[in-house]
Amino acid sequence: MNQPIEMSMRNRTGIDRSPVDSQKMIDAANAYMPSSRGNGSALMDVEARYIQEADPVGTVAIPGTLKGAAKATMQMLAGRNAEVLVDKLGERLAFERTGTRLYDYFINKCEAAKSGPPISIDTLKRFRHEEAQHFMLIADALESLGADPTSQTPGADVSAVASGGVLQVLSDPRTSVDQCLEAMLNAELVDNAGWDMLVKLADDMGLDDMSRDFQAALNEEDEHLMEIRQWYEQSTLAQAGVI
Repeated sequence: MNQPIEMSMRNRTGIDRSPVDSQKMIDAANAYMPSSRGNGSALMDVEARYIQEADPVGTVAIPGTLKGAAKATMQMLAGRNAEVLVDKLGERLAFERTGTRLYDYFINKCEAAKSGPPISIDTLKRFRHEEAQHFMLIADALESLGADPTSQTPGADVSAVASGGVLQVLSDPRTSVDQCLEAMLNAELVDNAGWDMLVKLADDMGLDDMSRDFQAALNEEDEHLMEIRQWYEQSTLAQAGVI
């Protein structure tokens, strides 16, 4: 499906669609004023107490093994908060797994659409393959630290929740290629920033080989972001009749 944005009488969501009934709603609301004054601060106070008393989203698992290269690497990181690096690696691992699925959905959407912006399916398939490779790269990096790639880190948990909305947009059969492009742009912006942070962390911690691998992945993610952004802009401007 890739229907253009259009006006339709079927959209009856606005209050202007029924002036008489909307006025009745306004009159009824005004007739029953709140029983007490307030601005929502009491609700914020309750929420603040929950925030202060809540447990963290999760923890970083204790390394299952510290042998060989993993032990040497952990010794190199002595005095550093290695758990932060492990958490961010777990976050990226979860995101790359989801990113691979996003591209699966998007490729299928583009192939099934009868019309839409000029998007290269071959390029999308290459991006999808690179996302899968990035997933394996992160898994290897975690293992090199003695961490278990299958364990869930707090960052991975939060990332899965945050990217859930993008996944819903891509998997919804009603959404158009153009709408999915915007969702993909959101995902690639976050992904790009995540890889940039990994490069900085690895570099600052003296993990030179890891930093070089992450920089290579970031270069590929830069291309993903550039292409998706360009397709999104061209598609939107074409729909608006600007180009």
